[in-house]
Amino acid sequence: MKKILFGILGVTIAALPAFAALEVGDNAPIFEARASLNGEPFDFSLREALDAGPVVVYFYPSAFTRGCNIQAHEFAENMDQFTAAGASVIGVSLDSIERLNDFSADPEYCAGKLAVASDASGDIARSYNLVVRDRREGAEDTRGVEIDHGFAERTTFIVSPDGKIAETISGITPAENVLKSLEAVQRR
Repeated sequence: MKKILFGILGVTIAALPAFAALEVGDNAPIFEARASLNGEPFDFSLREALDAGPVVVYFYPSAFTRGCNIQAHEFAENMDQFTAAGASVIGVSLDSIERLNDFSADPEYCAGKLAVASDASGDIARSYNLVVRDRREGAEDTRGVEIDHGFAERTTFIVSPDGKIAETISGITPAENVLKSLEAVQRR
């Protein structure tokens, strides 16, 4: 009986994720990525963004999907408050820059106010110790367009100007994630 219990325990432990998202005090991986704002691509540099103040780096599964649409809309609606708190915001997903050009300009979601970056390889998400799941065959976005990429887990990092993780936010609804992010930068 003990062997069976230890066997079950071993399988359970092996099935748990090997990584946990970065935590408060960890160094944030510095990255550069192709990004889009209001449909216009540009080169985003976290290092340069940190020169201006804290940065909210939020990872999301895919543009034009239910939860991600809500989260992008809420960030866009609150962008003036993030700016007033001295913070900038960058969304990161495994979407192509072409999908992000559409998403960033869409008046219902990013509304030309929220920059979003392409991490097509998933390397940026993995550098933050996030789980990246494979593409799901036949998955479509809210427009009925096939999603042709993997998915990073929804997690937000508040990165302080010194390059350290000041807060990690996950496991809550997309709208709550934005409010917690705003509260975090307003406390700084």
